[in-house]
Amino acid sequence: MDLDILRAAIAPYSLNSCLVSRQDRLVFEHYREPDRALAPAKINSCTKSVLSMLLCIAIDRGLLPAPGDAPVSMFFPQLARDPDTRKREMTLLHLLTMTSGIRWQEFGGLNSFPRMTRTPDWVSHVLAQPLSEPPGRKMTYNSGVSQLLSAILSQATGMTVAAFAERSLFGPLGIEAYDWETDPQGFHTGGFGLRLRPADLLKLGQLQLRRGSWEGHRLYSSALAEVAVAPVVRASPPYDGAYAWHWWCGSYEPGDSPRQARDER
Repeated sequence: MDLDILRAAIAPYSLNSCLVSRQDRLVFEHYREPDRALAPAKINSCTKSVLSMLLCIAIDRGLLPAPGDAPVSMFFPQLARDPDTRKREMTLLHLLTMTSGIRWQEFGGLNSFPRMTRTPDWVSHVLAQPLSEPPGRKMTYNSGVSQLLSAILSQATGMTVAAFAERSLFGPLGIEAYDWETDPQGFHTGGFGLRLRPADLLKLGQLQLRRGSWEGHRLYSSALAEVAVAPVVRASPPYDGAYAWHWWCGSYEPGDSPRQARDER
């Protein structure tokens, strides 16, 4: 690996940080300012993938059922009373893969995400949205369903998402410095709002690469780790690639630029 090429490639960008690990060894470390190494930084929508890991842990421990077999109405009984009976078909798997069918445009148009964050009850707001198609038909990027998953995880574990993370994920990985936003009901934000130190975010990526195992301890099964990142549905424009359980999926051949890889998918 030619690190000089990497340094030159990232030079035009005002990156908060850039860490590269190879074969479990940190081989490159860059910070905009030295103190960024120790300061928790916004990871924005990477929060969704951290939530996915926590859901895998809960499923592995039997706290949640298999996603495809669990209707969302198990956790939100009001859906059984909704005039649109298609909402009763919505499962945890539909939420994880953003194929809920809920009418949603994250930004622009409906401006669904900002509208949600301005309401006094985010979960109720998302559940009340109409469907634009039956569940399972189409992937539509939707941070609202991530908030539903956060509320479901909290309900299933009997604790806040952050408390569950400290016990079952952050603790085993030695992650102590973090901050996590909450909605008006106190549910931690499922689609954004988590702040982590760069080295701790790297640990989470390494955990997934190790298929849920960390220093001899298994946090969640290798089978769940693999299915969580296996492509389920093609992304809807303007997004590219495929989507899994709150993970984006893509592949690159050696020597490809990102644009080439997109054109060949």
